[in-house]
Amino acid sequence: MNILGLDNLVFGVDDMPGSRQYLLDYGLDETGFDPAVGGSYEALDGTRITIRHAHDASLPPLPPGAHSPCLRETIYGVADEASLDALQAELAKDRPAERGADGVLRAMDDGGFAIGFQMTLRRPYTARFLGFNVPGQPPGRAPNDCAANPDEVIKPRSLSHLVYFVPDAVKAEAFYQRLGFVTTDRFNKLGPFMRPAGTQDHHTLFMIQRFNDHMVGCNHFTFHLGSAAEVLQHGWEFVRKGYKSFWGPGRHILGSNFFWYFNSPFGAVMEVDADMDIHDEHWVPRACDPGKDNSQIFLFNAAPKWAPGE
Repeated sequence: MNILGLDNLVFGVDDMPGSRQYLLDYGLDETGFDPAVGGSYEALDGTRITIRHAHDASLPPLPPGAHSPCLRETIYGVADEASLDALQAELAKDRPAERGADGVLRAMDDGGFAIGFQMTLRRPYTARFLGFNVPGQPPGRAPNDCAANPDEVIKPRSLSHLVYFVPDAVKAEAFYQRLGFVTTDRFNKLGPFMRPAGTQDHHTLFMIQRFNDHMVGCNHFTFHLGSAAEVLQHGWEFVRKGYKSFWGPGRHILGSNFFWYFNSPFGAVMEVDADMDIHDEHWVPRACDPGKDNSQIFLFNAAPKWAPGE
């Protein structure tokens, strides 16, 4: 079951104009929009966010206990038809699993989230090569190629990962293991970081054990940017546009990705991240207790620009 990663996250939203503007300001490209229906917003590789009105009857049901706005469907991309066939056979053992007219194989996972699988939307793309000059190594950039550009247009490159609140993290982990997901690391008594077979990214899915009635639905989701510098510059511009920083900037320990989280109109926090670890079959999963010392190796707060004498 060669699942490559996330292809499309479908949200039911209450504020369609605000949601649309948020995704445009985030840097995604609008590939279609109808105010009566919703829109689609792509990263460079074709992975995307879809927004629909929360009352749209065509949307799957809300996750248990959740309310709008909220993630309504998670669609993964697969590499081949054989993977779709294998997924359908596995899912059909204990739940409805049917392919729609759009070619998406749909089912419900054990946490109450609507999931789907399709031939991947991912495509090759061209973007600026991001090189780094490090003493003792060959130069990463040619002479006179300046890395800092205040006018740089920073574009999300690929849909990275998402995080669910789940009623039973052990049961949820076992379900995704059936589909070929591998656990790379875990927070004890909280939940696993998991990746499907077709990617080496540290995690595509993280699941958090619910402890109260407020921990429902999707916790956060994110796209990969190209570098830590892009996370900082893009996050800085996001703050300047009036969006509220939730957590960051910083760097996680599990996964090593640089991060910056922002409040969003999607019922979940939206992150920008970069430089996530990759792992293969030789990796031995780690386990640690959740907490601030294990959540980030460092953390900063954005401050206004300043110069000596001002």
